[in-house]
Amino acid sequence: MCIAYLAISADPQWPLFIAANRDEFHQRPSLPAAPWRDRPDVIAGMDCLGGGSWLGITRQGRFALLTNYRDPSRFMPGAPSRGELVSRYLTGGEPPASYARQVHAAGSDYNGFNLIAGDLDAACYVGNRAGQTAPQLLRPGRYIVSNHLLDTPWPKAERLRAALDSFPLNRLEQSLTPIFEILKDGTPAQDHVLPNTGLTLERERLLSSPFIVSPDYGTRCSTVIAVHASGRVLFSEVSYDESGLSTQRHDWPFSIVSRSAP
Repeated sequence: MCIAYLAISADPQWPLFIAANRDEFHQRPSLPAAPWRDRPDVIAGMDCLGGGSWLGITRQGRFALLTNYRDPSRFMPGAPSRGELVSRYLTGGEPPASYARQVHAAGSDYNGFNLIAGDLDAACYVGNRAGQTAPQLLRPGRYIVSNHLLDTPWPKAERLRAALDSFPLNRLEQSLTPIFEILKDGTPAQDHVLPNTGLTLERERLLSSPFIVSPDYGTRCSTVIAVHASGRVLFSEVSYDESGLSTQRHDWPFSIVSRSAP
């Protein structure tokens, strides 16, 4: 996943709202979001190569998401999959804050990442690149994370944030289609505001829009997770092909069964 927007306790009726795009090489095998066969309480996509995930939630309300920190000069080919940081949290019972501390302590083992792990009571952000001196407890508010630090004002992040900030969450139950339309924004940033992350100018341009389309790499899916104050959960995911065309949509509505750990 390469960009995610979160609203945490920003609306009294919707204490959690996540809208995210996962960008990945098209040849990397993965499974769309669904209840996991060996852990049906977990609803998440699965990376078939690394075995982990990029975004998911449990029927008890534990959720986690991950983005890669773009830093090609420090890439470690033999590092463990960052996706295991998501799957380990979703299948475990550690509270968000203590899990974030564990991840922070082992952060140097992994390539660059941003991880947000939470439940219906708390959420924490942790990463392993510049400025990450300690995990951060997320206060009620709205956040955006792409391939730099939390709330870094990259053009794609600010563009998506502005669009979703203005979306009234009380319309979520009417239709999620407007959210998917916002997530499918393919507008590139102008050259003079592009970040310089060590990639070629052509690649920076390609990656500068919230929704990415190219033959080898692009937005593989868009996901929306919304938890209502009543405990009802909307979980919907749309998958895309190399041309940016929708191939399937999966919806997994459910109700939180307990706030206890799985």
